[in-house]
Amino acid sequence: MTVALQNDDSRLIALLSGELDHHSVRMIREEIDTAISEQQPTSLALDFGEVTFMDSSGIGLILGRCKIMGGIGGTTAIWNPPPHIRRVMKLSGIERLAKIERSQNRKEDNK
Repeated sequence: MTVALQNDDSRLIALLSGELDHHSVRMIREEIDTAISEQQPTSLALDFGEVTFMDSSGIGLILGRCKIMGGIGGTTAIWNPPPHIRRVMKLSGIERLAKIERSQNRKEDNK
């Protein structure tokens, strides 16, 4: 699992790829939280376009970032979840906390 972070004006975009499970969540959570702390964005977009697998730790990752963003007056959006991951998100009730969108274009990593 990897995460590439981009800043688009006042929005932090986290481009996730690979398997999001209990082995990878800690590192990703730390990277995103550090960026939120340093940049103080008004919104966070978690792009799941390249995520191939997600277990319950992925739900925890989303919930924790929603809480952090809410604490600084920001919002969280989930972009491009594959159908099987979108079903898990809907069943967990994530869409009550974060807007789930399919229409955003995945930004390429410019590294």
